[in-house]
Amino acid sequence: MMANLFSVFDPTSSIMNMSLNWLSTFLGIFFVPMLYRAMPSRFSLMWYKLTSTLHSEFKTLLGNNNSSLTLTFIALFTLIVFNNFLGLLPYIFTSTSHLVMTLSLSLPLWIAFMLFGWINHTQHMFAHLVPQGTPSALMPFMVLIETISNVIRPGTLAVRLAANMIAGHLLLTLLGNTGPSLSTALLSLLILAQILLLVLESAVAVIQSYVFAVLSTLYASEVV
Repeated sequence: MMANLFSVFDPTSSIMNMSLNWLSTFLGIFFVPMLYRAMPSRFSLMWYKLTSTLHSEFKTLLGNNNSSLTLTFIALFTLIVFNNFLGLLPYIFTSTSHLVMTLSLSLPLWIAFMLFGWINHTQHMFAHLVPQGTPSALMPFMVLIETISNVIRPGTLAVRLAANMIAGHLLLTLLGNTGPSLSTALLSLLILAQILLLVLESAVAVIQSYVFAVLSTLYASEVV
């Protein structure tokens, strides 16, 4: 039962054994040219306001000397939020619900942060393993705990995004499968519940994209 339930998230569309589902990851590119029209639209103004707000927040975390890095995290937020929203549409593969996609985003970033920090700020990275004011007897344990918490960061980023995206889709799928066996009155309640869940999933799509980008920015701020 569980294997069949989760199989709805597997990439299945293919031509000559080449998966086509992952092409949905790049569908967001087709929305970008709308931002460059001569006459500003409501969508372009809204997106400009959103990116300006994100730039201000990320610049506060990274510092004014590293403000150019905010473009990287705004691009990361854009990629994730487009894929999260596209996954809510019927028959479009949700790439962000798979660890292959989320780990591909978090792991290279974490490795880049670690290499940059250990090469350029070695003493700072060693000092970060022992919080200030730690008793001498607890220092070995704090080093171990801080090391483990640092190593699992890309995994927690990836699992958080994938789990939140797949949980809502599973709930929508489970409720939708009960529709044919319900009466008319219960079916109306089911449709209302599905609409409310879609609204909730839309909010989750934005929130999880923001959380992923902000946590990546916080991890970068520790090494730059």
